[in-house]
Amino acid sequence: MLKIGEFSKLSRVSIRMLRHYDDIGLLKPAEIDDFTGYRYYREDQLFTIGRITALKDMGFSLADIIKILDSYDDKEKMEAFLSERQKELTKLSEETEYKLMLLETARKRLRKEQNMSFDVTVKTIPERYAATVQMVIPNYAAEGMAWGMMAEVGPSLVPADPCLAAAEFLDPEYKEENVEVRVWMTVKGTYSDTEHVKFQTLPAVKVASCIIKGSYDQMGEVTAIVMSWISDNGYELNGPMFNIYHVGPVQTQDPNEYVTEVCFPVK
Repeated sequence: MLKIGEFSKLSRVSIRMLRHYDDIGLLKPAEIDDFTGYRYYREDQLFTIGRITALKDMGFSLADIIKILDSYDDKEKMEAFLSERQKELTKLSEETEYKLMLLETARKRLRKEQNMSFDVTVKTIPERYAATVQMVIPNYAAEGMAWGMMAEVGPSLVPADPCLAAAEFLDPEYKEENVEVRVWMTVKGTYSDTEHVKFQTLPAVKVASCIIKGSYDQMGEVTAIVMSWISDNGYELNGPMFNIYHVGPVQTQDPNEYVTEVCFPVK
């Protein structure tokens, strides 16, 4: 039999923690001296404390460990416990990786902030002849589905020079799914409509405009800046916002090279 101090030293678990394990019923001493109150442990209980420590290191709670120890010799039940914990840790790891990515992005932007400037101007985009596609897409990230419909026209479609390509978001509020979008690009010549591509002359529109270079993760900040500018300068919104993609995924695979003009119709 081992006194609690000896057991503590051999198991590398503090006396305070051993007493806590006793209180919660996780690991009871083999004997307690009725006269002195001293706790004694059997040598084979070192195997049990080793299992407890291993399970703690895997992230199991003490309450879970109490249940697990009762099934430690049942391989099927142990496999179920370990598999479930592995799934939990995998999910936690993915969530942590995502948060780390957000933190790193924030730090990069903070370092660049002193060199960043977003200038808002008011301009009129003139009347233009364009190929347009209006449809409902699963979410904002699926915007490419609408652009893909342009292929219906075939190789005869000739872009204007310069060519303006834009996506207009028609819903009055942010939506997590079933997003209505209209994409358009200015073209030369005249064409017949196809099933999804409609050719029309878009009217001139006055916009508060801000051109940004870099990835689309700046959009939230730029939107706030432009909306604040509109309010401060006495303008009102006059239609759904749209983005003109001067340089986008079609021209480059490097998001740092994107050039996007954020446009808010105003009056």
